Amino acid sequence: MARKLEMVFRDALGKIMKISVDNADENLTADSIKSAMESIISKNVFATETGDLIAIDGARIVDTNIQKLDFE
Repeated sequence: MARKLEMVFRDALGKIMKISVDNADENLTADSIKSAMESIISKNVFATETGDLIAIDGARIVDTNIQKLDFE
C-alpha cells in the first residue's frame, strides 16, 4: 500500500498550492501536520508565481492499494 500526505496551502492571491509527500509515516497526527505546515508558511520555504504561501487550506492522507492482475 502506498501512503501519501497532501498538504494544501493558499498563496497571496488566494490560489491553491499542493505539496505531496510520498511514503508518509503511519504515526502522523493532525497536530504534527498542522505544525509542519505552519512552519513552512512562517519560514517562507516555498514561493509561487503568484506570491508567498500565507494560509493552510487543508491536508489529507491518501492510501492507495494496488493489486496486480495475472493473466494466464
